[in-house]
Amino acid sequence: MGRGVMILRYIAVGLVVCGSFAIGGAVLAQNQSLVLENFQAKEADGFPSNWEHENQRSQTKGRDAYKVQAENGVNFLAAKDAGQRIKKKKIDWDPKAFPVLTWRWRLQKATMDNEPIAAIYASLDTDLMFIPVFTKYVWSATKPEGTFTEGGMFSGSEIVVQSGTKEVGQWFEERVNVYEDFKRIHQHEPAPKAWGISIIAAPGVEIDFGPMVASAAR
Repeated sequence: MGRGVMILRYIAVGLVVCGSFAIGGAVLAQNQSLVLENFQAKEADGFPSNWEHENQRSQTKGRDAYKVQAENGVNFLAAKDAGQRIKKKKIDWDPKAFPVLTWRWRLQKATMDNEPIAAIYASLDTDLMFIPVFTKYVWSATKPEGTFTEGGMFSGSEIVVQSGTKEVGQWFEERVNVYEDFKRIHQHEPAPKAWGISIIAAPGVEIDFGPMVASAAR
């Protein structure tokens, strides 16, 4: 891709973000898409604002592992040797109105031993114990794309959307219908407002995450 085309792409992304306005913890773009996270805000140490640690006892490691960075004027989240999940809750996201989740990620370092390499969790509801009910979208080192693994009592169902460790340094964009996946897997409607999203990267992995956007089905 030529440098001019790349610059135009980044300008277009910047215009979408700048042409958006905040609504209850998310961002509603002019094209009726919800920017769930664009990593524009960060804390003093680089950790993304409004995100929490899944494991409160190892916050120092998490804060060291996840850092907001910028490239050509576009922010992203860099994860390095994380091994733990971080989460963002209280997003004003109606998954029925905005069922399609898109995001970009770029692998920088991984081996076949890192399984899974990384994952995005879309949590659209909670159970009777108020535990998030989620679908886990996975970058797998070994499993082929499309592989579905049913969840158990303490684990969510997972779908492989990216596979392999060879394409280092290349951005990939994923597009999944989280609403339809939830209904198919859990056999009921999700909550009117999603619980939130989570991110995890495996130990020894270096991977970048771009903006996460929910949009209407086309």
